[in-house]
Amino acid sequence: MTVITELDTPAVLIDLDRAEANLRKAQAFADGAGLKLRPHIKTHKLPRFAQAAIDLGAVGITVQKLGEAEVMADAGITDMLLTFNIIGAAKLQRLRALNERVTIRVVADSAECVAGLSATFAGGKPLGVLVECDTGMGRCGVQSPGAALALAQTIIASPGLEFFGLMTYPAAGKYKAAAQWLAEAKALFEASGIAVPIITTGGTPDIWHADEAGVATEYRPGTYIYMDRSQVAAGAASYDDCALTVLATVVSHPTPGRAIIDAGSKALTSDLLGLVGHGYIPAYPDAKIVGLSEEHGTLDVSGCADGGPVIGEQIAIIPNHCCPVTNLFDHVHLVRGGQLVETVAVAARGRVD
Repeated sequence: MTVITELDTPAVLIDLDRAEANLRKAQAFADGAGLKLRPHIKTHKLPRFAQAAIDLGAVGITVQKLGEAEVMADAGITDMLLTFNIIGAAKLQRLRALNERVTIRVVADSAECVAGLSATFAGGKPLGVLVECDTGMGRCGVQSPGAALALAQTIIASPGLEFFGLMTYPAAGKYKAAAQWLAEAKALFEASGIAVPIITTGGTPDIWHADEAGVATEYRPGTYIYMDRSQVAAGAASYDDCALTVLATVVSHPTPGRAIIDAGSKALTSDLLGLVGHGYIPAYPDAKIVGLSEEHGTLDVSGCADGGPVIGEQIAIIPNHCCPVTNLFDHVHLVRGGQLVETVAVAARGRVD
């Protein structure tokens, strides 16, 4: 049986005890807040964890791309929300095929997007559509509650489509502003006699404020299953909650203050997310990952009293952002109690189409 120290590096380790604890904690919090949980699978891309969340009480999953949805459908997941505008004939036909297999709803933030959906689904099984709302993130989404109402009216009038509600992804820390935006929108809808079955919001940085989500009926966390350095910095987790680590090997120690590991931007990602350095090393908290090239990671170990890790030593790194790390590896290694349990393929790896 392979042991952790025999793994080729860089490698991703998933601590099952921590991941499962994170799933349970979030579901219990959502239940207490009276919110339905619809976790985003972009963080793990593994059907087993999607199903584990559903088994704990999640109403379904969130996916960002059709490729992820297709993988999850093939694995038997039957209830999905796809939170990305679907544009173009090829993608629309894939969406239609998915809609025949599972319950899938999508979002739209423009009349152009709605027109494409309607042209594809008219005369067939209707497609549920939510209006995406920009409540402060500055990404996709209609820009005002009035625009949300107008687009919903367009959806209602479009053959093949059913209006299902409002979707937002708030800026971190702006959950109160998002709740106010959504409350204003809901009031407009009610005044117009239009029901809003689902109001869905999300974001792991503010997950423990989900009970302050106002009129929201549903919450969509993603990173919460693994957590990472950015979530620790945001106050959503501690390092003891972080389930994903990148195992790397020290391959060079060219100066007393500098060590090189075999994990660069193709293993740790270049995401800084406002942080200094590219990850946290629990065994050497005074070491800093100060630079990444494609295959090399540069460590500043000048602050380590013992000189830091030596050549040949393996170190576990909590990355700044675990979600892209998942998509950089074909396989992850599941660990429990410090023992390697199983190595599994990342089923939806690379499915960004």
